Amino acid sequence: MSLTDILSPSDIAAALRDCQAPDSFSPKKFFQISGMSKKSSSQLKEIFRILDNDQSGFIEEDELKYFLQRFECGARVLTSSETKTFLAAADHDGDGKIGAEGINSFIHT
Repeated sequence: MSLTDILSPSDIAAALRDCQAPDSFSPKKFFQISGMSKKSSSQLKEIFRILDNDQSGFIEEDELKYFLQRFECGARVLTSSETKTFLAAADHDGDGKIGAEGINSFIHT
C-alpha cells in the first residue's frame, strides 16, 4: 500500500507546494492540506506504518527529517528547527520518538 492509496495525489502535491521554502513547514497545516486530518484512526495508522521507514513502530528524529520525502521523492528535507518543533509537538511522552497513537492524537487536536 502507498500513501496515494489513502490520500489524494493532488492533495499531497498541494501540501508539499505549501511548504517548499525552508522553515515554512507547519505539521497542522500539512495535515489539513494533505487530507490527513480528515482520515479515520485506522487510516492514520496505515499512513504511520508507511511513514515509519524502519518499521520500528516509532518515527524518530532521523526519520522525521525525511518526512516530506516519504510523500514525494524529490521533496525537501525538513530543517533542524522544523524537525525539532514537529517532534516536540507530537512526542507526548518525551521519549524522543513519535508512536502511532501520538501522531493520531496530534493530527486530531
